Amino acid sequence: MELRHLQHFAAVAEERHFTRAAERLMVSQSGLSASIRALERELRAPLFVRTTRRVTLTEAGRALLVEAERILAQVRAAHEAVAAVQGVVRGTLALGTEQCIAGVRVARLLAAFRGRHPDVEIRLRQAGSGALAEEVGAGRLDLAFAYRTQADTDRLRSVPLTSEPMTVLCHPGHRLASAGAAAALDDLAGEVFVDFHPDWGPRRTTDAAFTAAGVRRTVALEVNDVHSLLDLVDENLGIAVVPRHFRHKRPSLTALPLKGTGEAEYETVALLPPEGATGPAARALVRLLESGGGTGACGTWIPDA
Repeated sequence: MELRHLQHFAAVAEERHFTRAAERLMVSQSGLSASIRALERELRAPLFVRTTRRVTLTEAGRALLVEAERILAQVRAAHEAVAAVQGVVRGTLALGTEQCIAGVRVARLLAAFRGRHPDVEIRLRQAGSGALAEEVGAGRLDLAFAYRTQADTDRLRSVPLTSEPMTVLCHPGHRLASAGAAAALDDLAGEVFVDFHPDWGPRRTTDAAFTAAGVRRTVALEVNDVHSLLDLVDENLGIAVVPRHFRHKRPSLTALPLKGTGEAEYETVALLPPEGATGPAARALVRLLESGGGTGACGTWIPDA
């Protein structure tokens, strides 16, 4: 089994299309097809189901993809480790982040990193915290900025970013705004809720708090971006329980402290694989992050001069 065969296979699996994969790899489509056929002959199993419109993985293909990604990640790490010994950080930095993560300003951090390490190719993926933790654990991401859960940090290393209480956001005309007092979870029973998908950190925090308090709630309006959530609350279509820094994004909304939630805080961290599996580029990014020393709403990280 040749390394290039695995590289070709992984590209087709990701693109779900032979032509796009060939363009990305800068090889001929016939050469790519021959490479996949050679791999299938060696493994004695079909890896893809091909139709005129799309390409999908077979069960054997899905099993191979897990191992292929692991092997290719180890090869990249080997190249990067040798470069690091020579005093050069190069290769690829695959970073994941949840939207509007607290404790780090991702764009500014990456700009500073690129200025110091121009030979590193940066790849960024935005997703929910659950998916990001799985990607780091599988070696598909070098690190991720995500919401902390005990399950994630038991199997991955974490660098704390910040923690903050959860806050109730509602329309100024809502009954909670009129009361003008901190809200308990019992006070929110029966309300219409706007919230994120269950994979998101704020949703995980809120769900856990309501479950611990024994208060049932139903999320009627589910979104996957911050501004849609704020728009729905701004139209008085529901209320939201969100990290405190969200209140600064829409000053027209009423923000009320949430009381009686015990230890339910929104904690964000940088998730990394075990020490031996962390590549030089990821280690350099963490050093840069730690040297900045700032936290805040959607990140207030300020790089050193």
